[in-house]
Amino acid sequence: MFFSVAYAASDAAATRGGEMMSTLVNFGPIVLIMVVFYFILIRPQQQQQKTLRSKLSAIKRGDRIVTGGGMIGTVAKATDGGDEVEVDLAPNVRVVVLRNTITNVLTEAKNSKGPGHADSDKKTAK
Repeated sequence: MFFSVAYAASDAAATRGGEMMSTLVNFGPIVLIMVVFYFILIRPQQQQQKTLRSKLSAIKRGDRIVTGGGMIGTVAKATDGGDEVEVDLAPNVRVVVLRNTITNVLTEAKNSKGPGHADSDKKTAK
């Protein structure tokens, strides 16, 4: 009589252990997918945002930028810690843009004139 009760109790404990293991096995792929999403999608995006923030804080006069609207211009005036940046879009066209609407810092204006530029050809011809 006592032996059958003890056997039934140990059998129930083994069944609960098997249920816990199957639950862990069922959640395993979900956890794996979340880890993969973190390393493929979330982490690289956070790194890109961090580098963009550092580029935006280091903007200075003469840098070429791309605004949120897709316009490319040269920074005419940028104050440290200020939210606004004055940008030359064309000759005699100067606009004020918010620093947060700048999507990319291309290059400095000094480096933008390459060997094919007309001014550099005149200097080398003399």
